[in-house]
Amino acid sequence: MKPYFSSKNFQKALAALSGGFLVLFLLGHLAGNLQLFIPGELGQMKFNAYALFMTTNPAVIALSYLTYSSIILHSILTVYLVLRSRLARPIKYQVNTGENSSWASRNMAFLGTMLLIFLIIHLRSFWYEMHFGDIGLDKWGNKDLHTVTVSAFQNTFYTAFYLLSMLMLAFHLSHGV
Repeated sequence: MKPYFSSKNFQKALAALSGGFLVLFLLGHLAGNLQLFIPGELGQMKFNAYALFMTTNPAVIALSYLTYSSIILHSILTVYLVLRSRLARPIKYQVNTGENSSWASRNMAFLGTMLLIFLIIHLRSFWYEMHFGDIGLDKWGNKDLHTVTVSAFQNTFYTAFYLLSMLMLAFHLSHGV
């Protein structure tokens, strides 16, 4: 009898738990980033204060490491499970109508890979800039991530890339959740 911790069921449960945690992270991330819709200097002040809090609060820093670990665990486990599944049946079915599954469920590996690429670009564009970039200060003395973010979304290509990525995220979550 196979030990439970090396079973496919346990690995799927772990992938689901790490994915569930990432969904909770997304909701918190969205709530904080909605401050970008506050107009004028008040929005700039609030968003930059939020960014400072998110990069200096010890509890948030600890949660950040949990989030990074969840991303890595979720990615590795799901890639492993996909490969294991494909190796179990190396010859594809002759007829696959897709009647019993959604487009998202049949394309989770593709969607996940595209989201990982998005995540790398997103982290480079904002997280890296906040921590290591020379982005300047706002008039309240905080790093001005608000201006960096607003400027990024004035680029049509960047905005289109984000919208496409959010659509892929919606499909990924429609099956994953």
